Amino acid sequence: MMTEGEPTEDDLADGKDVNDWLEMFWGSLLIVIGLNQLMHPGSLFSEVTMQWLASGVIALGFAWVGHGLKDMAVKEVQASLGQTTSSSKRIVDYGLIRDVLLHPDQYGKFLLEAYHRAYEDGVLTQDEHDELTALTTALEIPPRQAARIATRAAINAAVDDGKVTAAEMALIEGAMQSANLTDEDCNKIRLALEDGIIDDDEKKMLDEILGKV
Repeated sequence: MMTEGEPTEDDLADGKDVNDWLEMFWGSLLIVIGLNQLMHPGSLFSEVTMQWLASGVIALGFAWVGHGLKDMAVKEVQASLGQTTSSSKRIVDYGLIRDVLLHPDQYGKFLLEAYHRAYEDGVLTQDEHDELTALTTALEIPPRQAARIATRAAINAAVDDGKVTAAEMALIEGAMQSANLTDEDCNKIRLALEDGIIDDDEKKMLDEILGKV
């Protein structure tokens, strides 16, 4: 969401505009003229006066060039900040990373939280998938166990609002397939999700099928 006064994408696209280049051009031209007058003062005024005037022209030229370069640099930084803030959401909680390092038995909980963050919007992007795969490898969690954790995370994210959408169900189906669950277990999970609520008995059933985290 854009706030008042924040540069838009169009502003950043027009960053290094014509005015900046004109400032650099005229500044460079003044520097050349000033240097020429400094070396060849002419006879309009005394030599010392002409040299002082030439020095002033050179200083003005450098000021214009410097201003143009400064504007370009500022707009380049604004463009970089715009690209950074528009990047995809981070799914890793660094506070949780610290807890995992202190308590290695919490690896499953850590991965469950990471999957839940990725699934909570009902869409798993390629960047999120790649990051989760790298995370699973780093934690040395077996693929089948990771897939069961992913299934549990997808279920938790889907029932957060009490309604399982088609997109959320598709994520759950994909996770169940990766976990190599039996048809019977898959059907039990589908039935449990029909009302969008997981009661205590259904939680026990999920623990039996997917394991506790």
